[in-house]
Amino acid sequence: MNKGILTKWWSRTKGVSGCKGKYYRNNLIMMLVVSAIPGIITGGLVYWMIGGRLESELLQMHHQQIEQRARNVDEQLTNLELMLSHWAFDPQFDYSLDGLDFKVNFERSRDITKTLVVMQGSNTMIKQVELYLAGQEPLLFHPEYGEIHSPEVSALYDQLIQTKKSTYWTEWAFDPDRPEVKELTLVHHIPGGSQKPFGALLIRMDTLKVANMLKTMTPYNVGETFLVQNTGELFASAGDSAPDSPFVTGLRTKIHDREPDMKSSFFFEWEGATYAVTYGEFSRISTEWTYVSASPITSITSPVMLISKLIFIVSFSALLLAALLAWIASRRMYSPVKRLFKTLLLDDLKTEGQEDEFTLIERQWLNLHWESHDLQRKLAEQLPHVKESFLNQLLQGHLYAYSEQDLRRRMERFKWEVEHKQFIIIYVQLTGIKSLEGKFRSGDEGLVSYAAANVIGELAAQRFNQSDTIHFHDLTAGVLLVVPDDGSAESEVLSYCEELARTINVILKMRVTVAISAPVSGVSDIPLAFEGVKQAASYRPFSNENQIIDMERMDQEGTDDAEPTYSFTLERELIQAMRTGQEEDAHRLLADFIEALKAKEAKAIDVQQGMLHLLGHVQHVIMLSGIDPKRLYMGVNMYEALSQIREPELILIWFKEKVVAPYLKELSQRSKAEVKMMIEQAMIYLQQNYMNDVSLDSCADEIGTNTFFLSKSFKQVLGHNFIDYLTELRMDKAKELLRGSHLRISEVAERVGYQHSYFNRIFKKLEGMTPSRYRELSQ
Repeated sequence: MNKGILTKWWSRTKGVSGCKGKYYRNNLIMMLVVSAIPGIITGGLVYWMIGGRLESELLQMHHQQIEQRARNVDEQLTNLELMLSHWAFDPQFDYSLDGLDFKVNFERSRDITKTLVVMQGSNTMIKQVELYLAGQEPLLFHPEYGEIHSPEVSALYDQLIQTKKSTYWTEWAFDPDRPEVKELTLVHHIPGGSQKPFGALLIRMDTLKVANMLKTMTPYNVGETFLVQNTGELFASAGDSAPDSPFVTGLRTKIHDREPDMKSSFFFEWEGATYAVTYGEFSRISTEWTYVSASPITSITSPVMLISKLIFIVSFSALLLAALLAWIASRRMYSPVKRLFKTLLLDDLKTEGQEDEFTLIERQWLNLHWESHDLQRKLAEQLPHVKESFLNQLLQGHLYAYSEQDLRRRMERFKWEVEHKQFIIIYVQLTGIKSLEGKFRSGDEGLVSYAAANVIGELAAQRFNQSDTIHFHDLTAGVLLVVPDDGSAESEVLSYCEELARTINVILKMRVTVAISAPVSGVSDIPLAFEGVKQAASYRPFSNENQIIDMERMDQEGTDDAEPTYSFTLERELIQAMRTGQEEDAHRLLADFIEALKAKEAKAIDVQQGMLHLLGHVQHVIMLSGIDPKRLYMGVNMYEALSQIREPELILIWFKEKVVAPYLKELSQRSKAEVKMMIEQAMIYLQQNYMNDVSLDSCADEIGTNTFFLSKSFKQVLGHNFIDYLTELRMDKAKELLRGSHLRISEVAERVGYQHSYFNRIFKKLEGMTPSRYRELSQ
C-alpha cells in the first residue's frame, strides 16, 4: 500500500515538471546525509527561539490587524455621526417643529416618520432612530408619531437636550423601570447649530450588533474587546463584560500605568494565560474613546512548542527515521516553487518537458513586468483626472472630515508644493449670454464654461507656478492658486484677473465677474474661502460690465447694508392678473416687478431672492385655484431651476415661459371670459369694501348676478369659495398692517372688518400664531 502511494506521488511530481527527477534525487540524497546532524541542532535552536521570536511576531501581527480593523470601526462610527449631523441641519427639522400641532399637520408627521425610517435603514447597527420634541406636551417619533404621558420618560429625554454639547455619544437607559439596561446612543440637538434647542435626534444602537462589530477587532475569535470613553461615562464590550469585571479592570489599570511614549501593544498575563493586547484612541465628537483588544496567544504557541520538542526527540532517533524526515523536508522545500508556479501560470501545470518550472516562471514574470509598466502608464494618464476630482471635492467641502495634515499629504501626493505657501481662490462668473453681441445663446452654458475654463487655465499657467482650474458647467469656474506666503503675489493676482476679464470679453463676448479670496494658509480653509467668493459674486451690482471683487479689500472697506426693494403692490397686481387670465398685463407687471427689484443698486442675490419669494406666492395661488403645481410643472423643482439663473433677462424669460404661461393655459381651459370678467369685478368690489360688512348677497347685487352663480363661479375660477377668498384678502391686509404700522391689534381688526376677539381666533387658526406673535416675528 505504501509503495502504491509513493508511485502515485512520484508520477504526479514528474507531471508537474519534466526536469524535476535528477535534480530532485540529487538533492534528496544530500538531504539524507546532512539531515541527521543538522536536525538535532535545528531542533534545539527552534526550541530555544520559539519562546521569544514567535511571540514577538504574533504581537506585531496582532497590532497591525487591530489597527486596521479599528480604522474600519472608526469609519463606521464617523459615517453615523456625519449622517446624523446632515439630517439635524436639514430644514425639515428647523424651528417650524417647535409647538407645531402634528395632529392638524398630519402630513408633516408622515414626512418625519418616513425620514426617520430611511435613517434607521441606512445602517445595520442602528436599532432605532427617534425624534424627541420637548415642551408642555412632549412628543416622541420612534419613528411613528407618539405622545409621552409619563413624566419619568420625558425627564429622561429632557436630560439629553439639557447638555451643553449639541452632538455627543452616550450610554443611556430609556426605560425608567430598567435603569440598568443601557444602550449606546448618538444624540444631536435640533435645530442644528441652535443655542436653544427644543428637541433632539437620537440614533439608538443595536447592542448585539455593536458587540459583533467589536468582535471583528479580535483576530482569533477569542479574548476580549471593548470601547471605553476616557471620561468613564460610556462602555461597550464584545463579550458582554461589565466595566468593573476583574479582567477589564486589570487591563485598564495596566494601560493607565504605561508611559505615554511606550508602544500601544504589549503582553498581559492573566490567570496563567498570555494575552496580546493592543489599544488606541478614537477621536469622537467632543471626546476621546479608548479601544482595547486582548487575544490569548497561549493556544497558538503551545502547539508550536510541542512540535519543536518532537523535532528535537526525532532528531535523536534512527537514521531511517531521519531519511524519512529528509524526504518530507524535501517535499516541503519544493512546495513554495510549486505554489509560485501554480500562481503565476493560473494552475496550468501541463508542460512539454523541455522547460522546467523556473524557465516558465521567468517568462511569466516578464509578462507581468510589462503589464505592470502598462498599468503605470495608464495611471499617469488618469492622474490629472483624479487630481481634478480631488480639487472639486476639496472646493465643495466634501473633505471636511480630513485633518490638515491628511489634506496636505494628499496634495503633496498629487504633486502640489504646499510648504510655506498660501492659497488663493478665484471664482469666475460669466454673464451676458443673451446679449446681442454674444456668440452664444441659452443652452450653450456647458460649451461656454469649457471654453472659458481653457482660457482661464492657460492665462494662469503663464503667470503662476502652481495653478489649477475647474469648471462647473454653469457659466462659472474656479481657480486655485498656490503662491508664496510672503504676500508678493497680490499685485500679480489682480493683474491676472484684469487680463482674464479683457481676454474673455474679446474671445467670448461675455461679461465677467471675478471674486478673489483673501490668502489662506491652511488647506482646510480652502472650502470656506471658496464659499466666500461664491457669495461675494452673488452680491455683484448690475451697473458695471466687468467686475473684480477683492474679498480682502471688501472686508476692510465694509459692505453696503441697503435694504432690497420688494414691491408688494406689483406682486398683488401680478397675481390678480394671473388669476383673471390677463396674459399681457401679467407679462407687463412681471417685467415691472423685476425692474423694481433691480432698483436702488440692487445686488444679483436681491433679485434672485425676490423672484424666489414671488415664485412661492405664485405657487400658493395656483394651489388655491385647484391646480396641482407638481402636475402643472411636470414634477420639476422650480426653486432649484430658478436659483441656477443669475441674469434678470433670463429670469424674466424663464418666468414667462415656465411659470406664467402653463398656468394661464390651464386657467383658460377651465374658465370662460365672461365668468372671469365677472369674478374680476367681484374681486375689485371686495378689495374696495373688505373693511365693511360684505356678504355674498351684497356682492352679487353689486355686479348684477345671483348668489348661486356667483358662488359657483368663484369656486370654478379661483379654486375656493367666496368667504375663503374674503378671509384671505382680509388676512393679507391685516398682515400688511401688522408688518408696516404700529396700530394696535384692535385697530387692525376694525380696519379689515372684524371684531377684535373674532379676529384673534381666525388669525391664529389660519396662521398658526397670534397677531402679536406674527408682528414680533416679522420685525
